[in-house]
Amino acid sequence: MEETVNFFRSKDLFARHAGIELIAAKPGWAQVKMPIQAFHFNGAGTVHGGAIFTLADFAFAVASNAQGQLAMGINTSTTFIKAARTGTLYGEAEEISLNRRLGNYQVKITDDRQQLIALFQGTVFRKDQPLFPQEQN
Repeated sequence: MEETVNFFRSKDLFARHAGIELIAAKPGWAQVKMPIQAFHFNGAGTVHGGAIFTLADFAFAVASNAQGQLAMGINTSTTFIKAARTGTLYGEAEEISLNRRLGNYQVKITDDRQQLIALFQGTVFRKDQPLFPQEQN
């Protein structure tokens, strides 16, 4: 599990660029946060939907890959519920169902006051390869 957490902390350069931090993870579950920064805002003065999606997508990726089997997103949807303007946003991903090939996840995005900002649902395809392939000799 620690290897998976370290992988996502170091290898997901886009999440790092967006200011997203991995708080905790275990198979089928992940918690992340994103302190709101000036570059997260859209023209209306609220956090851009793309920034919120990126936060949710990162939590989704960690939770779905934490089993150690490579999982790739094949479908997602996001419902934006409330605008965010200040503080920190949090994402919590939870596995809803899992079988040999498909996994379904829900991510709740909340603010500092635990108000629901967005709901994200995603499906992954589980490939026949480990997240960390064995090194070739």
